[in-house]
Order: sequence, then C-alpha cells, then structure tokens
Amino acid sequence: QVQLVESGGGLVQPGGSLRLSCAASGISFSIYGMGWYRQAPGKQRELVARITGGGTISYLDSVKGRFTISRDNAKKTVYLQMNSLKPEDTAVYYCNAALGGSMYWGQGTQVTVSS
Repeated sequence: QVQLVESGGGLVQPGGSLRLSCAASGISFSIYGMGWYRQAPGKQRELVARITGGGTISYLDSVKGRFTISRDNAKKTVYLQMNSLKPEDTAVYYCNAALGGSMYWGQGTQVTVSS
C-alpha cells in the first residue's frame, strides 16, 4: 500500500519560512519523480516544484529563488523549504510521486501566510 504523508504546514507571517516534509512508503522511492503541488481556493492545482529520481529540479516561476525542493532517498522523504513566504503562497500543498503511468498523492497540508 502506497502512502505519502505530508507534514510541516501551518500559519506563518509574510516573509517567514516553513519546511514541508513528505514521507513515502510502499514505493521504490529513489526511482520516482517527486513533486509538490498546491491548490488555493477557487484555483486549479499547480505544480510548485519537482525533483526527478536523477535529481533534476524544476520550479514554478513565482517561487524560484524562494523555495527549495530536496530529497533524502535513505529516509524516503522529500522536502520543500519555503522562504520569504507571501500571502499568495497560501494554499493546500500536496506531495506527489510519479513514475510512468503510476501517480500517487498525499492528503495535503495547509499553508497560510497572513499577518
């Protein structure tokens, strides 16, 4: 059974930082592409950052220079370090694992950026 369990969300003031974690089980983690998506109320889900099994990284333009994705294959965990957070970063953040035709999602963690 595949599980992706996110943690680390919460309420933070503008300019603050949060670190999201996603612990995976039930998959050969090291070969999966891992991604962080987000969905704000009334908006479509969008890809925020992705890291392939080979370590290639890509980011949504609006988070470049502020967010950093990383993975620890030994711990089967992917991280999203979010700095200089803005109110427009407020959303539910979802972890995603993808390989070929297989795709799995976590349950999501709320990130709220507000003063």
